[in-house]
Amino acid sequence: MNPTAPQPISRPSLALLGTEPWRAAYEFAQHKLARRAPVPPGDGHPVIIFPGLGTDGAAVAPLRDYCDILGYSAMDWGRGFNTGPQGDIDTWLAELAEHVSGLLDGHAQRATLIGWSLGGIYARELGKLMAPRLRQVITIGTPFNGTPDHTYAGWLFRLLNGAAPATDPALSERLRTPPPVPTTSIYSRSDGVVAWQSCRHDKTGAQVSDVEVKGSHIGMGWNPAVLQVVAERLGKPQ
Repeated sequence: MNPTAPQPISRPSLALLGTEPWRAAYEFAQHKLARRAPVPPGDGHPVIIFPGLGTDGAAVAPLRDYCDILGYSAMDWGRGFNTGPQGDIDTWLAELAEHVSGLLDGHAQRATLIGWSLGGIYARELGKLMAPRLRQVITIGTPFNGTPDHTYAGWLFRLLNGAAPATDPALSERLRTPPPVPTTSIYSRSDGVVAWQSCRHDKTGAQVSDVEVKGSHIGMGWNPAVLQVVAERLGKPQ
């Protein structure tokens, strides 16, 4: 066996998956009790947050409220329950980009897109379609560099849509390509839903970075370590 060969990626252990709800609840308690580290006040630029599969704006409310407190104009994607892309992916994304452009009407500053899990895929793809209007993309627990076999979310997608998610190689290559704006992927090795390796870029650099935190997948939207990274990225001068 070649010790330098890349190790195969597999789903998280069932033990990690099974403890997700309890770990997420603990992280929520930490969020409520934590003393926030000082960060520069926000500049008011718009922040749009995309929820994960099977969730809606209520799930990202703690993250949205946190961004508001920091001094940004935060909002969720405004399309309700996330059941996954419908029909032709390019047509669906173009319609989503048009919708998001409408949310940004009246905002002179460029926006930050934040996506949690599947919502991060939307944020990354819109980052390619709307680059001139954006300052950055931040993803949280988003498996852009893998396949449906690297996540436990496939069953939920099948339940909501009646079919398994697509595994087209060309689409997979497209999804792992970062948008042409500063892009940050926040991931956790203790993620119980998606393989952490699928949340990292093949190459990082000045425009592309991966940040590791400790926490569950379900609780990432209010995990204090995640919120601190988001605050730092939002406050970076552009």
